[in-house]
Amino acid sequence: MATPFTTYKLIVLYMLKHAESSLTNSQISEFILEREYTNYFHLQEAVSELVEAELIEKHTISNTSYYYLTEDGKNTLSYFEKELSADIRKEVKEYLKSAGCEMQQRILTPADYYTNSQGSYAVNCRIIERNASLLDINLVAPNLEAAKSMCKNWPDKSREIYAKIMEELL
Repeated sequence: MATPFTTYKLIVLYMLKHAESSLTNSQISEFILEREYTNYFHLQEAVSELVEAELIEKHTISNTSYYYLTEDGKNTLSYFEKELSADIRKEVKEYLKSAGCEMQQRILTPADYYTNSQGSYAVNCRIIERNASLLDINLVAPNLEAAKSMCKNWPDKSREIYAKIMEELL
């Protein structure tokens, strides 16, 4: 039987295996903390160890951490997945389905801003589906407030903008 700390790690690996391509720290925490498997600090320690062991990758965009399962993570999980109870595996799948994180439904729309070499603000907006980039746009913003606003509005406007671009190009 796996130790509780190992179980937390296996749950995170299992969640990432059954999600589209990434989950946020908030999504992982919500699942584990709502079910009172552990506390926030133990969970973050487990996640950090998974990153250090290169079983998962962490990418941070606009203060949001996204976690991806690596090939080593998949292989490790394949050896130890049976250590997770059937009930936990079922709960993970139900959570991912209810949260819209299922394999076929997950579309990411990250947006981030940065200062470019000319000293102005540039905004990078992306649409990612099934780990493939559908759209990657870099725009110059007139000021910091505009850059922040563009990043904030991108998730809600991305589908409409993508459709308009495709309409114009086809």
